[in-house]
Amino acid sequence: MMKKKNISASKASLVLFLCQMVSALDVPLDSKLLEELLQPPTIIQQSPKDYIVDPRENIVIQCEAKGKPPPSFSWTRNGTHFDIDKDALVTMKPNSGTLVVNIMNGGKAEAYEGVYQCTARNERGAAISNNIVIRPSRSPLWTKEKLEPNHVREGDSLVLHCRPPVGLPPPIIFWMDNAFQRLPQSERVSQGLNGDLYFSNVQPEDTREDYICYARFNHTQTIQQKQPISVKVFSTKPVTERQPVLLTPTGSTSTKVELRGNVLLLECIAAGLPTPVIRWIKEGGELPANRTFFENFKKTLKIIDVSEADSGNYKCIARNTLGSAHHVISVTVKAAPYWITAPRNLVLSPGEDGTLICRANGNPKPDITWLANGVPIAIAPEDPSRKVDGDTIIFSHVQERSSAVYQCNASNEYGYLLANAFVNVLAEPPRILTPANKLYQVIADSPALLDCAYFGSPKPEIEWFKGVKGSILRGNEYVFHDNGTLEIPVAQKDSTGTYTCVARNELGKIQNEVQLEVKDPTMIIKQPEYKVIQRYGQVSFECIIKHDPTLLPTVVWLKDNDELPDDERFLVGKDNLTIMNVTDKDDGTYTCVVNTTLDSVSASAVLTVVAAPPTPAIIYARPNPPFDLELTGQLERSIELSWVPGDENNSPITNFVIEFEDGLHEPGVWHYQTEVPGTQTTVQLKLSPYVNYSFRVIAVNEIGRSQPSEPSEQYLTKSANPDENPSNVQGIGSEPDNLVITWESLKGFQSNGPGLQYKVSWRQKDVDDEWTSVIVANVSKYIVSGTPTFVPYEIKVQALNDLGYAPEPLEVIGHSGEDLPMVAPGNVQVHVINSTLAKVHWDPVPPKTVRGHLQGYKVYYWKVQSLSRRNRRHVEKKILTFRGNKTFGMLPGLEPYSSYKLNVRVVNGKGEGPASPDKVFKTPEGVPSSPSFLKITNPTLDSLTLEWGSPTHPNGVLTSYILKFQPINNTHELGPLVEIRIPANESSLILKNLNYSTRYKFYFNAQTSVGSGSQITEEAVTIMDEAGILRPAVGAGKGYSETLFATSPVMHIVRPTFYKVQPLYPRIRNVTTAAAETYANISWEYEGPDHVNFYVEYGVAGSKEDWKKEIVNASRSFFVLKGLTPGTAYKVRVGAEGLSQGPGVRSSEDVFETGPAMASRQVDIATQGWFIGLMCAVALLILILLIVCFIRRNKGGKYPVKEKEDAHADPEIQPMKEDDGTFGEYSDAEDHKPLKKGSRTPSDRTVKKEDSDDSLVDYGEGVNGQFNEDGSFIGQYSGKKEKEPAEGNESSEAPSPVNAMNSFV
Repeated sequence: MMKKKNISASKASLVLFLCQMVSALDVPLDSKLLEELLQPPTIIQQSPKDYIVDPRENIVIQCEAKGKPPPSFSWTRNGTHFDIDKDALVTMKPNSGTLVVNIMNGGKAEAYEGVYQCTARNERGAAISNNIVIRPSRSPLWTKEKLEPNHVREGDSLVLHCRPPVGLPPPIIFWMDNAFQRLPQSERVSQGLNGDLYFSNVQPEDTREDYICYARFNHTQTIQQKQPISVKVFSTKPVTERQPVLLTPTGSTSTKVELRGNVLLLECIAAGLPTPVIRWIKEGGELPANRTFFENFKKTLKIIDVSEADSGNYKCIARNTLGSAHHVISVTVKAAPYWITAPRNLVLSPGEDGTLICRANGNPKPDITWLANGVPIAIAPEDPSRKVDGDTIIFSHVQERSSAVYQCNASNEYGYLLANAFVNVLAEPPRILTPANKLYQVIADSPALLDCAYFGSPKPEIEWFKGVKGSILRGNEYVFHDNGTLEIPVAQKDSTGTYTCVARNELGKIQNEVQLEVKDPTMIIKQPEYKVIQRYGQVSFECIIKHDPTLLPTVVWLKDNDELPDDERFLVGKDNLTIMNVTDKDDGTYTCVVNTTLDSVSASAVLTVVAAPPTPAIIYARPNPPFDLELTGQLERSIELSWVPGDENNSPITNFVIEFEDGLHEPGVWHYQTEVPGTQTTVQLKLSPYVNYSFRVIAVNEIGRSQPSEPSEQYLTKSANPDENPSNVQGIGSEPDNLVITWESLKGFQSNGPGLQYKVSWRQKDVDDEWTSVIVANVSKYIVSGTPTFVPYEIKVQALNDLGYAPEPLEVIGHSGEDLPMVAPGNVQVHVINSTLAKVHWDPVPPKTVRGHLQGYKVYYWKVQSLSRRNRRHVEKKILTFRGNKTFGMLPGLEPYSSYKLNVRVVNGKGEGPASPDKVFKTPEGVPSSPSFLKITNPTLDSLTLEWGSPTHPNGVLTSYILKFQPINNTHELGPLVEIRIPANESSLILKNLNYSTRYKFYFNAQTSVGSGSQITEEAVTIMDEAGILRPAVGAGKGYSETLFATSPVMHIVRPTFYKVQPLYPRIRNVTTAAAETYANISWEYEGPDHVNFYVEYGVAGSKEDWKKEIVNASRSFFVLKGLTPGTAYKVRVGAEGLSQGPGVRSSEDVFETGPAMASRQVDIATQGWFIGLMCAVALLILILLIVCFIRRNKGGKYPVKEKEDAHADPEIQPMKEDDGTFGEYSDAEDHKPLKKGSRTPSDRTVKKEDSDDSLVDYGEGVNGQFNEDGSFIGQYSGKKEKEPAEGNESSEAPSPVNAMNSFV
């Protein structure tokens, strides 16, 4: 009987269907055949249904179709015929239905908006395209509007509305600043789906004037910009925390409709402080896995490829430490029509039957309508072979005139589907497409596949014959495939010959002959062999082949499955490979590969290269395998094995390895048995019962192991009782009411006989019970049910087989399953050791209530609230585990002055028991952390304003603040320390009656009843006399006023309201200049982001020369201009670069004048009255001395002038000491000594000391030096480091001539 089956494309010609669709009649994809067959039109390319075009470019509406004969095309517009010949701007491409509207030559895209449909028609029918809706894209401008600045309190929520213009398609929204940098977004600040920018709570850094919403219209590649929005954040202390409130969506519920297959986007954005965290759930179900994504910091839930199953209620929950808010979105998934079964093309023969099926689904369910050749089927010409039954058209006994193109339209309120499917009735005589006399060649004993590709309508019958006049082929030795292919599963030499394929139908008959040749297989009759060769020797591998004489073989040699090295030492002959002068790198596997056009064979051999021995050369190799294995002395449990060693190959055999095979239980698997020294050729082997033994021997020398010997004869030992019992017996319950007994089963040869089983026995320990036993098959587990919870059991497992039991097994102790502990630990006590450590005690639970192995106790503890701050916070429980039967433990890391709760639970192998009642305990006060900040502002001649923030961790009730300060003189030595105690409820202080132009160092800390916390330090300077005239104060020269606290109070408590307002833009202001003869100190105030680079530009005032630019070292707010011309007016300005957003900024210009050139920078004392008087007195004294000397000389006496001069030295060169008012050493050269480095700390921030020539301390501007009214510089500096605060009232300032003069005046 004939057999038929389908085969893959790899075994026969690929049969494709007309238009790549399934039909009643298969049409092979043969180009010549397809050119001859008539075919109705098929739309192969068309524009999308919703076609948005660029109004600046030509409109191209695609419509491509194929058919035989080629179809003609026509169009409708808005339901009526579109005559393209009457519109000069519209053309149709040749041999195509594609329309081109020439907009670039004066046309307007708006004039061609509408609904277009293409019809492709030939004599077999008409196919139609989808309705193509043409709309030009639009990118309108933003409407003009006046935007008021948004003034927002710190911590409040804020929504910046974008409201972009309505475009086609809708624009993409994003927010940037005026430097075209995207605004950073976070959990606190993010953009909503509607484009608005939402702030869950505003912070001072949100202040800026350039919040700009941009709308990008991708279709026209344009970007529209909204006017910048200004936001100003003002601060209030303290900032009030708030629980979450949803900004969008509003209310508690909302609805959302989405279409099947689309992306579902749900959004929840909440306000609150701290910033809320969003979580999403689906009520009554789970969020779909692999299709759910969270975007915009989890504020947006995204589900891709939604289906009706995704309908339901989705809840978003916004939560912070103060509470939560939620919103439920009811989602309904509707569906535009989608195909269940789209109609497929039918190719029928006359008289055949067929059906077109059009099934679609949707929500709501779509309506199905049929058209024939683009006309509703109800008004189309009648066809007696056609019957419409809902979504199916049934064709009966079709004729050629029944050919047509049918359209199925499935539509509902959300869209439509349109499919064309033709019915093509063909009457064609048989055709054979396989070339005549095609030659097939195969190797003997392999399958042969002879093709007979055919076509005809009706479908032809196929028959095969061998020979021109042979009989029809039948029988099981042939397989006949549906596509006409004849398969000979096992071709033999006598299968060679001519085969004839005959195809016939009612319209005719045709036949074709093919030739089959069966070839002999290619074989390697002498394969390459394993070789061991000495280094620098020569080796040859043979590869002799036998092949069919009509096939031309090619031989390729490989080394390690790769090409041979490109080396002249490798010589490839006809039947061999020779390697000359062998080296170590030639070691490897060599393969001979023989290929013909029909088959391929290969063989491999290993080459081992060994070191060349001393002369005479000795070849070392692995030993030959032993032989003549003999078994003697057979006993039940032992046998003697003997053998004859093979050749040692010049390397002595070191040992023999004996392996055995168990042909009864594991045939083909060899196991290690034992090994013996190389001098021994017999061995007594121990045997196990019920094993069918075979043995083999392997010889080993220094080169390696020999091939195994041939196996010995088999020896089957008799069966016996098992010698041993299973190992690793355990009893552990998996449930509270069972006992799971497990063991390691015996291996096959350990069974000692057939019928291996196990006797499992158990009884409860310490109870006078009998053993309960059960015999189980060869498994490794048995479960005992209905046991009490966690009781000990005695367990034993004994092996047995058909001959009897193994020896009595050992008993092991196991336990039935554990259950959760029953009671909680009692008498929980807490002993607070200090503000951060507590010790907890508890009583152990009774052992019987543990109901399992006691693993320890767990202590759960958590902070309830801070006693200094009553607001609760998110509870974060901590867990400490104490192993074993411990009844106490330490709780470290507690926060001072806080209320805690804890409970204790017992733990066994099953889990935790119930918790003990919560125990409340409180930690005592501790010392506070340092104040959060210390800011010194508003410096005047004699006052400074201090502001501070309370400690981040008060760790108790603050009792007061301690302020200590002391002046720093111009040698950087510290003056007397003053201490002020400030009430705890204050946050600012004005210090008055301070010295002008004096640096002070402040030490500030908070106190609780426990003590003082860590301190924060700051430095500030009072400003100099604005008139440039130094007005001496009491104690001037000591860096502070001696009568500062004796004569007037200095502590003035103020309670103003402060608003910290960020500048609208980064700016540089208050540029001040202090000039000397050849240099000037430039200082400024900067407001804006950190990490910027400053520069100073200057030039001669009124000059048109370019500005000179000096880079400021690091981010300092001062700089020294050097090399200036005395008595010259200069202009100066300060700039900043490196801002992360936007360009740099510059200050306004400032003008200063350098001082005139002076011979000396010291105070001109020659014009001082006291100095004139002093000089007169000295002159008078000298005159008197000269008179006395003259008189004494006249008397003949001598006067020791040198001694008198030493006793009355010139006071101008004596140091004035601070204690007695006398002068110290002074020299005009002091001004020309190198100035030592210091530091400057602005009043509102701290700048670290760094080695730099730009330090203002080097030159005294605003710190310890001033300029006299004549332009000379006053002040002296040294590089001494600051000392620790001194408690005494004595000044530690070094002497200075200028200070001395000030005191003297």
